[in-house]
Amino acid sequence: LDPNLRSDWPAQHFLQFRFASCQETLMMILGSLCAVLHGSAQPLMLLVFGMLTDTFIEYDIELQELLDPRKECVNNTIQWKNRSEADWLDSNKTDEMRNVTCGLLDIEYEMTNFAYYYVAIGLAVFLLGYFQISLWVKSAARQVKIIRKMYFRKANSIISDINKINDAIADQVGIFIQRFTTFVCGFAIGFVKGWKLTLVITAASPLIGIGAALMALFVAKLTGRELLAYAEAGGVADEVLTSIRTVAAFGGQQKEVERYDRNLIWAQRWGIRKGLIMGFFTGFMWLVIFLCYSLAFWYGSSLVVDAHEYTPGTLLQVFFGVLIAAMNLGQASSCLEAFAAGRGAATIIFETIDREPEIDCLSEAGYRLDKVKGDIEFHNITFRYPSRPDVVILDQLSVAVKSGETTAFVGPSGAGKSTAVQLIQRFYDPNEGMVTLDGHDIRGLNIQWLRSLIGIVEQEPVLFATTIAENIRYGRPGVTMDDIIDATKEANAYNFIMDLPQKFDTLVGEGGGQMSGGQKQRIAISRALVRNPRILLLDMATSALDNESEAVVQDALDKVRMGRTTISIAHRLSTIKNADVIVGFEHGRAVERGRHDELLERQGVYFTLVTLQSQGDKALNQSRFLRGHCRKASIRRRTRSQLSNLIPDSLSVQSAYVEEEQVEECIEPAPVTRILKFNAPEWPYMLFGTVGAAINGGVNPMYSLLFSQILATFSIPDPEVQRKEIDGICVFFVLVGVISFMTQMLQGYAFSKSGELLTRRLRRMGFQAMLGQEVGWFDDHRNSPGALTTRLATDASQVQGATGSQIGMIVNSITNIGVAIIISFYFSWKLSLVIMCFLPFLALSGGFQAKMLTGFAKQDKEAMEAAGQISSEALNNIRTIAGLGKEQSFVEMFETHLEAPYRAAKKKANVYGACYGFSQCIVFLANSASYRFGGYLVSQEGLHFSLVFRVISAIVTSGTALGRASSYTPDYAKAKISAARFFQLLDRVPKISVYSNKGDTWSDFRGNLQFVDCKFTYPTRPDIQVLNGLNVSVKPGQTLAFVGSSGCGKSTSIQLLERFYDPDQGSLVIDGHESTQVNVAFLRSKIGIVSQEPVLFDCSIGDNIKYGDNQRDVSMSDVVSASKKAQLHDFVMTLPEKYDTNVGSQGSQLSRGQKQRIAIARAIIRDPKILLLDEATSALDTESEKTVQEALDKAREGRTCIVIAHRLSTIQNADIIAVMSRGFVIEQGRHDQLMALKGAYYKLVTTGAPIS
Repeated sequence: LDPNLRSDWPAQHFLQFRFASCQETLMMILGSLCAVLHGSAQPLMLLVFGMLTDTFIEYDIELQELLDPRKECVNNTIQWKNRSEADWLDSNKTDEMRNVTCGLLDIEYEMTNFAYYYVAIGLAVFLLGYFQISLWVKSAARQVKIIRKMYFRKANSIISDINKINDAIADQVGIFIQRFTTFVCGFAIGFVKGWKLTLVITAASPLIGIGAALMALFVAKLTGRELLAYAEAGGVADEVLTSIRTVAAFGGQQKEVERYDRNLIWAQRWGIRKGLIMGFFTGFMWLVIFLCYSLAFWYGSSLVVDAHEYTPGTLLQVFFGVLIAAMNLGQASSCLEAFAAGRGAATIIFETIDREPEIDCLSEAGYRLDKVKGDIEFHNITFRYPSRPDVVILDQLSVAVKSGETTAFVGPSGAGKSTAVQLIQRFYDPNEGMVTLDGHDIRGLNIQWLRSLIGIVEQEPVLFATTIAENIRYGRPGVTMDDIIDATKEANAYNFIMDLPQKFDTLVGEGGGQMSGGQKQRIAISRALVRNPRILLLDMATSALDNESEAVVQDALDKVRMGRTTISIAHRLSTIKNADVIVGFEHGRAVERGRHDELLERQGVYFTLVTLQSQGDKALNQSRFLRGHCRKASIRRRTRSQLSNLIPDSLSVQSAYVEEEQVEECIEPAPVTRILKFNAPEWPYMLFGTVGAAINGGVNPMYSLLFSQILATFSIPDPEVQRKEIDGICVFFVLVGVISFMTQMLQGYAFSKSGELLTRRLRRMGFQAMLGQEVGWFDDHRNSPGALTTRLATDASQVQGATGSQIGMIVNSITNIGVAIIISFYFSWKLSLVIMCFLPFLALSGGFQAKMLTGFAKQDKEAMEAAGQISSEALNNIRTIAGLGKEQSFVEMFETHLEAPYRAAKKKANVYGACYGFSQCIVFLANSASYRFGGYLVSQEGLHFSLVFRVISAIVTSGTALGRASSYTPDYAKAKISAARFFQLLDRVPKISVYSNKGDTWSDFRGNLQFVDCKFTYPTRPDIQVLNGLNVSVKPGQTLAFVGSSGCGKSTSIQLLERFYDPDQGSLVIDGHESTQVNVAFLRSKIGIVSQEPVLFDCSIGDNIKYGDNQRDVSMSDVVSASKKAQLHDFVMTLPEKYDTNVGSQGSQLSRGQKQRIAIARAIIRDPKILLLDEATSALDTESEKTVQEALDKAREGRTCIVIAHRLSTIQNADIIAVMSRGFVIEQGRHDQLMALKGAYYKLVTTGAPIS
C-alpha cells in the first residue's frame, strides 16, 4: 500500500489481513464458504417447513371431507355416495370436490421423510458451523501472533487494541457472512415464492428499524444526560475526597453529603426517563411486530383462500423468510462495530509496525572499530526531547572527555547532565551537532556494539525479577561464573552475597525489591563491570544511599574507574573532589571545566554549589545526614506511596495491581435479600413492574397459540366460517400487541424508578460512609479519590442489576416457560414430553448464541498475562534493557510466551466451533423428532395437526428465549459483587469515627498540649518510623515552632493533633485528656488550621469562609469581621461581586496570597482555641508574605499556636522553638537561648540556608 492511498481510507478492511500467509488465506476462504452454506440453511429449512405444513393441511382437509357421512373414498378420490344428491348442488362445487384426493397420503411416511430432511440439514449445520468458526479463529490466532511479535519488536509493549483486531478478523467475520447470507436467502425465498406478500411485509418492516434506531438514539442521548448530571455529583465527590483532610478538619461531612445528594436528583430523573423510553420503544417494537403478523396473515390468507395464489405452506415460507431475513440483518449489523473498532486499531498498530525508528536497536548496520581508545567528544550539540520540542535541554554543548580519565559533570538539576549521558548511549540523537567516539560520529557505529562498550550505573538501578547471578549475566551473555565472582569482588558485593542463604541464586524480587539500596547498587555495578566496559557512566550512582552504603559503593567505584573513560554525574562533592576534570553545566551548556581547586578560585557555578553544600556539611554531620538520606528516603517513599498507582517504581505497579485483583476476588457476593432490603421502600413500583413482566412473559406463548390457530383455519371447508375465523385471529394479534405495548412500558418505568431510587440511596450512603472513614484509610492507593469516585459511579449503578430489572427478567422467563408448558401439556401431553427432552439443550443454545454476540476474545486475555508481564517489565525498564543491549533476548522471551496463548487459542477454536455448531443444529434436531412424533399422533390418535404446531412452537420459542434470558445473568453476578463491595464499605468500622458521639467533651477547653513519647508510622508505610519518641509541650496561649528538614515528622505531629491518625505508642494529652479518648468532632471544632497549599472549594469566597464553622449558620457580619482580621476584607471589596465571587475549582481564580488569607479567615471564624500553621507563608513572595504574616500574628493572639516554618524570620518570636530530626526533638528553647547554645539551630540561622 503506498502511503497516499493509506490516508484516503484509513485502513480498508482487508488491511487487517496483511499478515495472512497462503495457508491462512486458504483457511479464511474455506471458513467463508462454510459460513455462506451455513447461512443458507435456515431459509432452506423454511422450504421443508412449507411443504410439511401443506402436507398436514391436505391430510386434515381429507379427514374433514370424509367426516361427511354422504362422502366416500373411491379410486383415491372423494365421491358422493349418492349421485342424485349432487345434481341439485351447484356444479362447480362438485368440480372443486373432485380434486380432493384420498387414501394416498401416508402421513407417517411423509413425516419420516421430513424428519430425515431436518436431521440432514441439522448435521450439515453442525459441521459447517464447526468449520466456519474453527477455521476463522485459528487463522486469526496465527495472524494476531505475528502482529504481536512485529509490534513488540517495534514498541516493546502490548496494547489491548490487538484484541480488537482479533475480534475483527476472527469468528465475527464468519458470523457476519453467515447472517448476511441468511438475510439474502430469506428475501430471495420471499420474492420467489410470493412477491406480493413480501412487498407488503417489507413495507411495514421499516417501522421496526425506525423504532430500533430511535430507541438507540434516545437511550444514547439520555445516557449522556444522565452521565452529565452524574458527572456534577461525581465532581463534588471528587473535590471532597481530594480535599478530605480539609473537610475532616472543618467538620464539613454532613454538609458535603447534602451537596452530593442534591446533585444526584438530576441523574436519577434522567435515569427514570431512560427506563420509560426504553420501555416505550420495546413495547412499540412488539406492537409493530404483532401488527405485522396481523397484516401478513390477513393479507396472506386472503391470497390463499380467495385468490388461490398461494398454498398455506407458501404463506409461511414467505412470511418467515422475510422475518428471518430482517432479524439476521439486525444481528449482522452488531458485527460491524467490531470491524470498525478493529479497523481503527489496525491503522494505529500497523503504523507503528511500519514506522522506521530513528534509532533501530536491532539493526545490524553500522561499523565496529577494531581498537577503542575511549575519547568522547561533544561537538556543538543542541538537543530537545521529542516529547517537549519547545524546551531546549542542551544548547551548543561542547565537551571533550579524554580516555582513561574521570570526568565529573556537575550543575543544578535540569542543566542537561543526564541528557548528555543518554546521548552517548544513543537513546536519542542530537538535533544539531554530533557526538564522537575516537573521532567517529557514533551515529555511524553499530548500535549494539557501541552499547556493549558502555557500562552504566544509575541512581535507581533496575534489576530484573530473577536471581543475582542472572542479573549480572545480563551484562554480558555467556559470561562464566568466575567472571561473575571477580566482578562482584571488584564491586564490594561478593561478601554480602555470600552471606545470603542462597548466595548467587537469591531472587532479587520485582524490580529488586528484596534488596537494600546499597545492595542493588553494587549488583548493578557488578553487572556493569562484567561487560569489562571501555566507558563507564555513573549517573548519581550514590545519591540514593545512606552514609555507610555510600562509603562502600564509592570505594567500589573508585576501584573500577582505573584505566577506563569515566563520566560521573553527582551532587555530593565528596564523590567529585578527586575527579580528573570537573565540568560545570548550566542551562544546557558547559560553562567551566578544570580541577576542584581551580574551579573554586573561579567562583562560578561549581563554587556556588560547593559553598551551599559545605555549610550544611559543617553544620552537623547529622544535618548533612538529614539532607541526604532522610530527605531522599522520605521523598522517594512518599512519591511511592502516593503515586504508586501512577508511576511504575520499576514494577511496583504490577505487584500493586496483582494485590488489588486478589483483594477484589475474595469478596463474597452479597446476598440478594440484603440488596432487596435497601430497595424495600420502592415495593409498589416493584410490584407493578413484576406484574408487567409476568404479562410480557405470557406474550411469546400467546403468539404460538394464535399462529397455530391460523393454520387450523386453512383446513376449514366452509369459506365463510374461514374468513370470520381469520379476521378474529388478526384482531387478536392486534390486541396482544397493544397489551404488550402497555406492559412493556409499565415494566420499563416501574423498574427504572425503583432502580434509580436505589442507586441514589446507595450512592448517598456510600459517600457518607467514605467521609466517615479515618484519614489513614485514604492513604491506601486503593482508596485514591479517583478509585472511590469510580466506585460510587459504577458500583452503585450496577447494584440495580440485582433488583428491579433482574426480577423482571426472572419473572418474565418463568411466566414464559410456565405458560408455554401449560399450553403444550394441556393440548398434547405426549408430544410435550418428547419436546421437553430437548428443552435443556435449547436453553443452552439460546444462552450460547447470546454469548456469541459478545465474541470470545475475553478469555484470551488471561493467557496473555504472562507475555504481558514481560512486556511491561521491558517497557518500564526500557533504558536499562537498551543500555545492556538486551532487546533481542526480551523479544525472544516474549515470543516463547506467545506460544501458550496461541496453542490455547487453537484448542479453543475447536471447542468453540463445536459448541457453535451444536447450538445451531439443536433446533433442527428438536424439530425433526417432534414433527415425526407429531405425525404419528395425528394419524394414530387423531390429534389435530394445528396442535402439533402449537405445542412445538410454544416450547421451542420459549426455550431459546429462556437461554437468552439466562445469558443476562453476568450483570446479576456483577451486581452482587458490586453490592458486596458497597456493603463492605458501609460495614467498615473506622478506627477514628467522626459520626459517633462517644468520647470526652468539656466546656472550658484551654488548649494545653503535651506530646508524651509519641511513636508513629503511617499505616501505608509501616517500615518508616516517622515519629520516634516525640516529647514536647505547649501551655495555653503559647506559640510552639517546629523546625527541621523535610520528612522529620513536623507535619505528622499536627495530623496527630487533628486526630487524622492516632499515635502507635505514647500519647498526646489535651487539657489532661488523652487524645484517643476525646470526641473527634468536638476536638476538631476547637482547632483551626492553615496549611501551605490551602484547599478551597469551588464556590464563593463567602461560602468558603463560612466553611470554617459547619455547626451553625454563620452570619455575614461574622464573615466580614473574620476577613478583616485576616487582612482580606479590603481586597474582597475591590472585586465586582465582593463576597459572592466564585474562587474557581481549587481556588484557581485567586493568587496564592489571596487564597492563603481566605484560609486564615476560614480558620478564624471558628474561633479556635488551637491554631495550626503548616508552612502557611512558605509559598508566597515577600510582599504577600508580609501581609499574610501580619494577619497570622493577629490571629495568634490568645490562642495556643503551633507553627511549622522553613523561614527563620517567621519563627524568631515563638515562645518555644523545637528543632526536630528523625522524629524527635534534638533542641528546644527560645530563639536567643538556642543561638547561645551554638548547636543545630545556630548553624541554620548563621548559614542562612533554608532548613531543609
